[in-house]
Amino acid sequence: MRNTLLIVIIFTSTLSFSQVGGERIFNFLNVSTSARQAALGGEALTLYDDINQPLWNPSTINKEMDNQLSASYVDFLADISYGSVSFAHLINRRFGTLHAGITYVDFGKFIAADENGVETGTFKARDLAFSIGYARQIARSDFYAGINVKLISSSIENFTSSGAALDVGFTYFNDTKPYIFTAVIRNVGYQISVFDEIREPLPLEIAVGASYKLENVPLQWHITLNNLQRWNISKKNPSDSQTTIGGDTSNNTISFVGNTFRHIVVGAEFFPDKGFNLRLGYNFRRGRELRLTESRTFAGLTAGFGLKMGKLKLNYAFSKFHPASNTNTFTLNIDLSKETY
Repeated sequence: MRNTLLIVIIFTSTLSFSQVGGERIFNFLNVSTSARQAALGGEALTLYDDINQPLWNPSTINKEMDNQLSASYVDFLADISYGSVSFAHLINRRFGTLHAGITYVDFGKFIAADENGVETGTFKARDLAFSIGYARQIARSDFYAGINVKLISSSIENFTSSGAALDVGFTYFNDTKPYIFTAVIRNVGYQISVFDEIREPLPLEIAVGASYKLENVPLQWHITLNNLQRWNISKKNPSDSQTTIGGDTSNNTISFVGNTFRHIVVGAEFFPDKGFNLRLGYNFRRGRELRLTESRTFAGLTAGFGLKMGKLKLNYAFSKFHPASNTNTFTLNIDLSKETY
């Protein structure tokens, strides 16, 4: 008999970092695979010209994405690898554009053992999500509404689970204005088949975002307020604990302001309209909860660049999580359209 409990513990512990509370299924849906998004703090929502953005915000789907193809790879924590493929096609001017995406995560191999600890072989764990998205302009206004339909599959050894989810987004965009505003509700769904006998909720997230492009400076700012479905998302950092004279350990109380900042992700893109651009970002929650008080770790910082070469564009991002772990994200965008820009 395989040690089922061990398998479940491994699975939940490797995923809990990406979801508030770590009590949800299919948490990989909340980890970005886009290098551009990762470099801007990990959750930019207003990248209207990026074929990868609809994976997180379907209301950004537009006709300029026609025949754009993208492939991403994330060298993630603990030998975990992520990836995604995105493609969009303009059906016609009347109907609009459809976006399709595949997101996967490979947790690698694990050692299987029985209840006595005797190794019985190895097993793998994988997650997969397939999405179809569509967006539409609302009544000739500058507002757009979009929706993603997602089918989700997860497997651990010979245990499997499946689910379905929706993303709904609304965006204000006018190409003559320097600003974009958006609101997204992600992962509204249902676990269809379960690993065991317990049906778990999906990682619902409500977020709003905005960006502003400066007029006389080649700089665009991005800000996201995430996890608005749950106000108190703070988790105490063990490195902030203090030991009293009596030997007792106590953690510092997280203030209202401290919890507020944990909802904020900011990013800046330098030379956003050029063939080469630089990006910086900061994730406040990641920075506070993964830092070490004894040393400066720069947890929460992100950085990257984009390089356009004809119909190809390479994006790279470096994300600082902890002194013992960083992530590298690579994205290649390919313009398959016949027109030359």
